[in-house]
Amino acid sequence: MTETSEAAEPAAKAGADRVSDRVATKLLDMIARGELTPGQRLPGERQLAEQMQVSRVSVRAALQQLKTQGFLAAVQGGGTRVLSTAGDMDPALTEMIRVKFDNLYDLAEIRVILESWAARRAAVNATPEQVAEIGRTVVAMAQPSRGKLRATDDVDFHIAIGKAAGSPVYMHILSVIRDTLTQMLEFHRHELFERSEDKVVLAQHRAIHRAIDRHDPDAAAAAMTAHLTWVLDHYHAARRRRDEAGAEKPPVADAPAG
Repeated sequence: MTETSEAAEPAAKAGADRVSDRVATKLLDMIARGELTPGQRLPGERQLAEQMQVSRVSVRAALQQLKTQGFLAAVQGGGTRVLSTAGDMDPALTEMIRVKFDNLYDLAEIRVILESWAARRAAVNATPEQVAEIGRTVVAMAQPSRGKLRATDDVDFHIAIGKAAGSPVYMHILSVIRDTLTQMLEFHRHELFERSEDKVVLAQHRAIHRAIDRHDPDAAAAAMTAHLTWVLDHYHAARRRRDEAGAEKPPVADAPAG
């Protein structure tokens, strides 16, 4: 090998690394915008390379980088998918929430901070299409025929706000807790809240949507904080009832599927 070719090798590798970084960034952006959803299987390396007009080597390096960071996982038998569930990332999390009410309360308290931040960011960054997606989840939630599916609509509402926030970091956090969040909102709808409070929940979601639609970050954050603080008040009441009864019931294990 000549001296010139030896000198060219590091430069070529550095160039390939830069391309793979760009590919990784593009994939993260697609995850954040919801174009690649949790659990979805990615196209093959060849197809991704053609779509992004890069080499398969760069695609492979980008995929490996995102697997190492925890955004993607290999599929048995070949392929890659977006990592989606608490079971994938931390199987202990779902179990902790399932068996102990105080752990569920902690997650509810943490959500006030995280989701108020996300609502604020969504009010700044949301595209018209993303605002419309949030609105569609609210419309679905208002349909009497939805019944137990309102919990699913509720999850979709909070995921849509996460997408609109435009933060790959926040979407990664949501992907970790998505299964737990689903169980949590089923518990809210079927056990923590009274059926008569459905209209209150709907009004709170509409207020959040309106603030994001107006691109008013302070109002969006305040509306989300008000909603989740209202939820926390129900946890306080449930904790008092539990303490008075002198026993702790696992909060999520017996919640109906929605």
